[in-house]
Amino acid sequence: MTATPTQVPDEAGDEVLTLNNVEVIYDRIALAIKGVSVQVPRGGMIALLGANGAGKSTMLKAVSGLLAAERGLVTRGEVCFMGEDIGGLAPQRRVKMGIVQVLEGRRVFEHLTPDENLVAASAIHGSRHDMARNRDMVYTYFPRLRERRAAAAGYLSGGEQQMLAIGRALMTQPKLLMLDEPSLGLAPFLVAEIFDIVRRINREEGLSVLLVEQNAVAALEVVSHGYLMDNGRIVMHDSAEAMKKNPDIQQFYLGGAEGRNFHDIKHYSRRKRWLS
Repeated sequence: MTATPTQVPDEAGDEVLTLNNVEVIYDRIALAIKGVSVQVPRGGMIALLGANGAGKSTMLKAVSGLLAAERGLVTRGEVCFMGEDIGGLAPQRRVKMGIVQVLEGRRVFEHLTPDENLVAASAIHGSRHDMARNRDMVYTYFPRLRERRAAAAGYLSGGEQQMLAIGRALMTQPKLLMLDEPSLGLAPFLVAEIFDIVRRINREEGLSVLLVEQNAVAALEVVSHGYLMDNGRIVMHDSAEAMKKNPDIQQFYLGGAEGRNFHDIKHYSRRKRWLS
């Protein structure tokens, strides 16, 4: 991947998404997100990194409004989209405003064709003209889907299903695209291809992207800035280049932890607690 990451705008208040000191509780007992603050600039591409269970998906659901289905609740802080507090809005309303989340696991309608999947997604809003234009855009970015447009989606490869899941999201004409672990279960060459396409969409369509990933190697190649999440907290925020050079990130998130002993891991855990 050779695309140059989008530069984050310097102007204050030029954010499409702002989370300010957000806390999330499940079942009114379990504190999953602890004072998280994150900003996604308009037209920017930001990564949220961290190990499994760090709280990344919970943060996305706090934005998309899907927490209630899992007995989760934002109990503190603000979630603002385009300058508006959306904490009390239903998920459907958030989609209409321009927020779309591609859930982990490539959830497409397997009995429908890619073409039918895209048409179904376009029913949220927009005219027939919008639907045709958006579908052509999806097929332009994902030519494999055009080739397989008449096949049942359940027979597509994992990479093609991920492309279709992203394509379905694009049919809603979003302003903010949130991707939850899009690399999960895919071969490295497919991850590189999909991330490069998402980067092109970000650059050419001006679409803001929040990329949630455990695969820090791939994510930091295409974003401008990243946040590192651990145990429900943001423990680091910096440019992608700075994060790639950070020795702790290299050792524990970029595949450089081979040979690390338990003492080193405990020391790094203490550093993360200090950072938080």
